[in-house]
Amino acid sequence: MASIMEGPLSKWTNVMKGWQYRWFVLDYNAGLLSYYTSKDKMMRGSRRGCVRLRGAVIGIDDEDDSTFTITVDQKTFHFQARDADEREKWIHALEETILRHTLQLQGLDSGFVPSVQDFDKKLTEADAYLQILIEQLKLFDDKLQNCKDDEQRKKIETLKETTNSMVESIKHCIVLLQIAKSTINPVDAIYQPSPLEPVVNTMPSQTVLPPGSGHSPPSSSLTSPSHVNLSPNTVPEFSYSSSEDEFYDADEFHQSGSSPKRLIDSSGSASVLTHSSSGNSLKRPDTTESLNSSMSNGTSDADLFDSHDDRDDEGEAGSVEEHKSVIMHLLSQVRLGMDLTKVVLPTFILERRSLLEMYADFFAHPDLFVSISDQKDARDRMVQVVKWYLSAFHAGRKGSVAKKPYNPILGEIFQCHWTLPNDTEENAELVSEGPVPWVSKNSVTFVAEQVSHHPPISAFYAECFNKKIQFNAHIWTKSKFLGMSIGVHNIGQGCVSCLEHDEHYILTFPNGYGRSILTVPWVELGGECSINCSKTGYSANIVFHTKPFYGGKKHRITAEIFSPNDKKSFCSIEGEWNGVMYAKYSTGENVVFIDTKKLPIIKKKVRKLEDQNEYESRCLWKDVTFNLKIRDIDAATEAKHRLEERQRAEARERKEKEIQWETRLFHEDGECWVYDEPLLKRLGAAKH
Repeated sequence: MASIMEGPLSKWTNVMKGWQYRWFVLDYNAGLLSYYTSKDKMMRGSRRGCVRLRGAVIGIDDEDDSTFTITVDQKTFHFQARDADEREKWIHALEETILRHTLQLQGLDSGFVPSVQDFDKKLTEADAYLQILIEQLKLFDDKLQNCKDDEQRKKIETLKETTNSMVESIKHCIVLLQIAKSTINPVDAIYQPSPLEPVVNTMPSQTVLPPGSGHSPPSSSLTSPSHVNLSPNTVPEFSYSSSEDEFYDADEFHQSGSSPKRLIDSSGSASVLTHSSSGNSLKRPDTTESLNSSMSNGTSDADLFDSHDDRDDEGEAGSVEEHKSVIMHLLSQVRLGMDLTKVVLPTFILERRSLLEMYADFFAHPDLFVSISDQKDARDRMVQVVKWYLSAFHAGRKGSVAKKPYNPILGEIFQCHWTLPNDTEENAELVSEGPVPWVSKNSVTFVAEQVSHHPPISAFYAECFNKKIQFNAHIWTKSKFLGMSIGVHNIGQGCVSCLEHDEHYILTFPNGYGRSILTVPWVELGGECSINCSKTGYSANIVFHTKPFYGGKKHRITAEIFSPNDKKSFCSIEGEWNGVMYAKYSTGENVVFIDTKKLPIIKKKVRKLEDQNEYESRCLWKDVTFNLKIRDIDAATEAKHRLEERQRAEARERKEKEIQWETRLFHEDGECWVYDEPLLKRLGAAKH
């Protein structure tokens, strides 16, 4: 077995504030990653620094497939490989080395080998003491409220701030211990390499130096900087680097002006869209008929529809803090790069609505959507499509705390509509077909269906009859564990169709990232998206920027809109997708493009619960939602479990009877999922 792997990587340096080429040597036996300014310096034994791998944690960023981090000895080192394949080889070798040397804890030297049960017991004790400390922290608020002496008050505030910092450090330590445990003793059939298994590497730049070849392992033959006193025959007790190369992760509140680009937030983690069960109902009912049957003439809009949003209720924010240990247990189940499709997330972090309902938030500004068709020329229509698209993301997040919507069940449906401003719907002509029959032709109507469970694919459709505009989309959510963060790939596309102009705008969606689950979870968007109209030739490129380690703002976007066959954009947009965005036109004009803080959100209208069919989202999840509202987590978990078990049982029955699942309202067309009765089809049929 090769004991050493070597090759070039780039390392982020703090003083130069940029990526620097370095030659790296990984010693599997010594558990050491050493680096040099060049291969020649390595041959001469002039080591620049080293990373001790015992107890280290590797992190990756799904936005950049070439970078990775190693966190150990209270430092985080940032590396960049040549490409994704090279990064994978380094990470594989590093994880093997970390696994081997994490087993060699100090307790092993004395002959005592702690079991996993011993580890869990101590971890449980630590978490229990942490909860006591959190409770004690609340007493500071009482003392501050009753304190009249300014000097004494200042001392209490300082003590509270220091204790808060200590609590946060303990939280992160417990999570790192959980991840270390899962590395040594993985669960749920996660791959566990043998410590003696050889590391296979095929890097073009790699040189293997076997024992006895004339070169000793770097830990025994290489010199180190003068400020680190190391015996030539020992592995250093801590990681170090030259003063030029030192890098410490910046705290979120201490910002600087330069950063390694697109790196993972080492303190981030957690809110994701995943699936944990399979299958549902056995047959395809007549959905339109069942919808119409529950509508009756002579009832008012208020009688039929409910505009209440369950997220408007109080009492959601505190639940994450109360169940910290459950989240830590969740993190202990997963391994770096693992697909989270089958990981069951705790019920208390649920958002009290289905993912299908969340997709309806794309139309929280229906007036912007329908105004696309009002524009007189193709250029203005493209600008309006971009404006609606950029306004479509902020409404999905109610407040700053991130939560996870319910995983839709196969065959689940969500329907709603929006009444446009200044449209009372009184005496308005009604539409008798489409996503929501029997509402005004001026309304924007919406329907979503979970069309596939493995992979998890949601399809949704919206239209406005009078404006002759429709939107069809499908999204496949694919989640990944990224060290201390979770990423959700939104694979799929949408299509805005202006029927009077025969224009179709194809667009893609950004990825989502869950950060900081141990404190206040928050979501950011990342990735490059595009909007293209093949008929007119107009296009737009949109970039959702993730927050870098060093400096930078959250939720940034930049966008460029191009005329046909033009390489230079006529409109540049920048700002924050949940704040203000500014546009600069090629004419020199600068304007506020969108101000999401001032845009009024128009509430969707959903049929009342008693009028819904059992497969509609709010009816399907009503027991889970109710128990989450009253904060009965056990009852909510049981209700969720019943739904999942029913779904599994029905899937087994279909398999036994060899019955193919049939979707209700959408069908597959190539790689897309299309609504069965779109406005385009219905208008075409009416002409004939």
